[in-house]
Amino acid sequence: MFKKFVNLMKDEIVNSTCELIKIPSIYSNDNISSMPFGKNCAKALEYILDLGKNLGFRTKNIDGYCGYIEFGIGDDLIGIIGHLDVVPEGENWTFPPFNATIHNNKIYGRGAIDDKGPVISSLYAMKIIMDNFKINKRVRLILGLNEENDWKCIEYYKKHEEIPNIGFSPDADFPCIYAEKALLNVHLKQNYSSNNDIVITDIDYGNNPINVVPKFCSLTLKIKDNLNINTCVEQLNTIIRKYNHSITVNLIDLNHICLSSIGCSAHAAHPELGLNAISNLLVVIYEFLKLYNIHIEIISKFYDYINMQYNGKNLKINYEDESGNLTLNVAKFFVKNSSLVISMNLRIPVSIDISKIKTAFTSYFKSSCIDVYFDGEKPGLYIPKENKLVSTLCNIFNEVTNQNKMPIAIGGATYARAFPNCVSFGASMPDDKDMCHQVDEFISIDNLILSCEIYAKAIYELAK
Repeated sequence: MFKKFVNLMKDEIVNSTCELIKIPSIYSNDNISSMPFGKNCAKALEYILDLGKNLGFRTKNIDGYCGYIEFGIGDDLIGIIGHLDVVPEGENWTFPPFNATIHNNKIYGRGAIDDKGPVISSLYAMKIIMDNFKINKRVRLILGLNEENDWKCIEYYKKHEEIPNIGFSPDADFPCIYAEKALLNVHLKQNYSSNNDIVITDIDYGNNPINVVPKFCSLTLKIKDNLNINTCVEQLNTIIRKYNHSITVNLIDLNHICLSSIGCSAHAAHPELGLNAISNLLVVIYEFLKLYNIHIEIISKFYDYINMQYNGKNLKINYEDESGNLTLNVAKFFVKNSSLVISMNLRIPVSIDISKIKTAFTSYFKSSCIDVYFDGEKPGLYIPKENKLVSTLCNIFNEVTNQNKMPIAIGGATYARAFPNCVSFGASMPDDKDMCHQVDEFISIDNLILSCEIYAKAIYELAK
């Protein structure tokens, strides 16, 4: 009964999605108190709050940190929690990432599936229920602006606004998510002022976010005069061919070599879908320095740790449960203040104690000159598959799509874990390729419209 209402608004849903994608809402520090996450994030919030107001909803901008769009009456509050910020666009897009190009019935653009398309889909689902059905609860679309970084937006919301009784986040996959892995960032740091014959002088990892598989990393080596620099170039190319890595070696001058590693970006929750430019480069540098008996402990210890703890090319640690394997994304490698730093993002299965992982790292590196520190820790989310919210949402998806799918676990982190009685619900369809954080991110128009129908039914069933 919801499909006819969705189809009447199809063009409006598509147009609103495109307009929101066109706003490059990447986090920035513009030093404006009313715009804590930058002008473009503020602009995205302003756009959707204006849209919500024009559609007849109550709206609120919460001090620039976040906002909400709401309708209905009653004591109970149903939350739909999404985000408007996006990761950086990356390079080599087929279509400009903030043009919202429609091609082959798909909308291409950064944020199309993560999370702007699903947010617009949810908003129009709310419109359908508000205009055509009677409910006895309030429904609130909560809009964050800092999800891709450290969640300060949602922390601010929880301190100042009402917590939903129940809800979902349209920021993952259908049919429904019952478990999300825990998150932990691990940083390794070593003082580095080398007098060796070969010295790392500069590293550029493209300022890659820690939750994205890096697609680029370059490194400059200074070669002292007592070594034959052409021989060094040949040795590096031999190692690169051994691993078949996409790394180029360029002679800058008589004393400097630049190595440029090219990978493929992907969401850190699925590192196997990408190709890690930093990891590949570290392997080559380690083997090259070894030829000259040069020992940089942060590189060699990290290399040994990877070889010891991981199996296969996807870099998966042998800890796993029903939510999957523990995965690690090497996201940053840089020189700062005479130190070398390697930063990693881990996705930890729900049954594994995060402290166990911390202990494993600190124990391994404690006898070295490497400092280990942690941040970005977020506990996992686990709600049994039999839980009423999980089963209700899963059944709604199956009824609308005429499928028989079961709830799933993911490595991604959504706002669902920030609230009690909340799970992730769409909008990526089962078996679709995960396009979050990837080049040429898109959402198909058919799936955008279908998700709106699913969300409308979910809102009605939760709120009637």
